[in-house]
Amino acid sequence: MSQSLEEFYRGRRVLVTGGLGFIGSNLAHRLVKLGSRVSIVDALVPSHGGSYRNIGGIEDVVAVRVADMQSPRVAKEAVAGQEVIFNLMGEVSHVDSMANPRKDAEYNFLSHLSLLEACRRYNREAKVVYAGTRGQYGRPEYTPVDEGHPLRPIDVNGVNKQAAEGLHLVYHRAHGIRTVSLRLSNTYGPRQLMKHNRQGFIYWFVRQALEGQTIVIYGDGSQLRDFVYVDDVVDAFLLAGAREAADGEAFNVGSGRPTSVLEAAKLVIEACGRGGYRLMPFPEDRERIEIGDYYADTRKIERALGWRACVPLREGMRRTVAFFAGSDRYWALDQ
Repeated sequence: MSQSLEEFYRGRRVLVTGGLGFIGSNLAHRLVKLGSRVSIVDALVPSHGGSYRNIGGIEDVVAVRVADMQSPRVAKEAVAGQEVIFNLMGEVSHVDSMANPRKDAEYNFLSHLSLLEACRRYNREAKVVYAGTRGQYGRPEYTPVDEGHPLRPIDVNGVNKQAAEGLHLVYHRAHGIRTVSLRLSNTYGPRQLMKHNRQGFIYWFVRQALEGQTIVIYGDGSQLRDFVYVDDVVDAFLLAGAREAADGEAFNVGSGRPTSVLEAAKLVIEACGRGGYRLMPFPEDRERIEIGDYYADTRKIERALGWRACVPLREGMRRTVAFFAGSDRYWALDQ
C-alpha cells in the first residue's frame, strides 16, 4: 500500500472502543487530525481511567456513546458502517484482575466476543485492531522477547487478554474478518490515569514526584522494562489499521530498549525537578505477579509495517511531565 496514513484515514468511519481512556483518547485525537469520522464507545467504568476530559478539544467532532459492549445490541449498533475498529476497551490492572477475576473476564474477554460476533454478523468488512499486552508472555524465558515466545501469563488479566487475542485471530482465520493484535509494552504519556496506582507505575511515579513525594520502588529497582511513548503506540495502531500486511498477525509494540525501574524513576525526578526515591520490599500481592525482566523484540513489526518507536524515554518523560504539570491536578478526576 503506497498511500499515506493521511490519505487512508481521511473521511473514513472509525470506531474506538475504550476511546475515553488513555491510549484510546490519544488515538482519537490523532484520527481527528487525519480527518476521520470518529465514533467512541466507552463504558466509563469507575477506576478504569476513562474521562470526557481526555477528549477535550475534539468533543464537538467525535460521536461518543457511553455503553457496555457486552450487550449484543450495543455491539451491533456500534460496528454498523465502521471501516476500521480500534479495540482498546477493557481493564488493564493486573492487581484488580486477581482480586475480581470474574469482572476482568467480562471486561477483557466477553466484551470482545460480543464485538467480534457483531462484526461477523453485521460488518465483515471492518478491520479490527486489538490492544493486547506484553503480560500475555508472563515471566520471560529470554530477552528480548519475540512473538514466538511461549504465552504463559501469570495473572488473570494476562489470561483474559491472551484469550481475547486468540478470539481475534480465530475470527480472522475462521470468518475472514481482518484482525490484528498489538502486544503493547509499558506505554506512558499524556492522558494516562493518575488517580490510583493499580494500573502500572510510571504515571504513579510522575504524580508522586510532581507532588514532591518520595517515589516508592519495589525490590531493588534493577528489574528491566520496555517503555514506549503513547504517540509511537498510536502510530503502530494507525499502521496496523491501514496495512494489509498486518491482517491476521500479532506484533510486539515496544521501544526494544531495556530500562531499569530505578533508572526510569530517576528520569521522572529529573523531568519533574523535584522528588526522591526509596526502595522497599514487594508487597505480597504484587510480588506474586511480578514478571522479572522484559523488553521486546520489535523486528517483526518493523519488517511488516515499517514501524519503530521514535521518542526516546527522556524526551517522552519531559512531554509527559509537561502535560500533567499544566493540567490542574489531572489526577483529581473521578477516573
